[in-house]
Amino acid sequence: MSMFFVGIDVSKDYSSAQGLDREGKKLFYLEFAMNGEGFSQFLRVLKAHCEDLSGVTVGMESTGCYHINLFAFLCSEGMVGVVINPLLISNFARLSLRKTKTDKKDALTIAQFLLAHRGELSRVSYCQSSQDLKDLARERESLAVMIVAGLKNDVRRLLQMTFPELEHRCKLFTETMLRLLVKFPSARTIRMAKPKEISKALIHAEGKRKRVFISAEEIIKLAKASVASESVAKEWILSEKIETLLYLEQKKARMTEALVEACRSMRVDELDIITSVDGISKITGSTFLAELGDIETFRSYKHVIAFAGLDPSIHQSGQYEGISRLSKRGNRHLRRVIFLMTLCAVRSQNIFREYFLKRKGEGLPAKKAILATAHKLLRVLFAMLTSKSYFRKEVVKV
Repeated sequence: MSMFFVGIDVSKDYSSAQGLDREGKKLFYLEFAMNGEGFSQFLRVLKAHCEDLSGVTVGMESTGCYHINLFAFLCSEGMVGVVINPLLISNFARLSLRKTKTDKKDALTIAQFLLAHRGELSRVSYCQSSQDLKDLARERESLAVMIVAGLKNDVRRLLQMTFPELEHRCKLFTETMLRLLVKFPSARTIRMAKPKEISKALIHAEGKRKRVFISAEEIIKLAKASVASESVAKEWILSEKIETLLYLEQKKARMTEALVEACRSMRVDELDIITSVDGISKITGSTFLAELGDIETFRSYKHVIAFAGLDPSIHQSGQYEGISRLSKRGNRHLRRVIFLMTLCAVRSQNIFREYFLKRKGEGLPAKKAILATAHKLLRVLFAMLTSKSYFRKEVVKV
């Protein structure tokens, strides 16, 4: 049972800590540097008020990267650590009529939040391997977004000016076509090249022909009839963009391999359980587990839904009832991978596809039917992970 509650307002260089006892009485206030000396100073103050640090609950807001080192240090000393969603602290602070906002006041608010919700707090233990898994998952996601939302759009835009006809006749983002465009980034350069050079660009360095859906003769024919404008600058930029794209694709592949390997080394049983569902791959499964954390921290599947921000936000007052929308107040990375898993599950021949079609048949728009299917998928995954059982089609009903 916690005897003391300490709220910490974390910043990059200095943090503020406010300690309260079980009656809400202020014990101490301290500003300390975010370095080894500052951590030691904070620890000495805590030990001066409580020799048994297991009776101390410390809480702080999630602040990107700044709170991680301090949180790991406090957990290693045996304290109960709680990382709180800043939105909860913001809503709690509104209970006060005073609009004062200082570091000292923020630390006090966090401590008061811990005290008021002491029976509902879930202890968060710091584990470097779990943090590493999450870091790998988010780096892979960052690369995927950079590739799809950035470079691929740029390549399409530039190619629309240098060789617009090509995209409509082949799969543009295969490795074969991308390597061809590195050497011949426009209709002009293809017209100037010899047919043997174009054919050679469609062959592996080992001499094996890659899978292509257009021949060298067709590419040359398209180039001769192309309406593309001629721009040496755009050709050079396109070639460089594709080189970067190919590099990032290789980096993403290595990151994917590292993510799956790390997940298998730490959470192989859970990974095998969730990938027993048709449509959930080792990649999406590893990302899901990395963002979810320990399933035992959630009391029910509804808490998982809320943690992912997939719960509805309802606006109602008297006879007025507004449009219900997703709250989107949870983990956006987890929310993204859940939607990916749901879409893949729906494409497979399983009960989730049947459920999706059933909800669409009941009149739900496609997006809402996907959301309903995502909720069902989370219910099933939560039951599987908590009971440590594999997916069985004959048991789960639509």
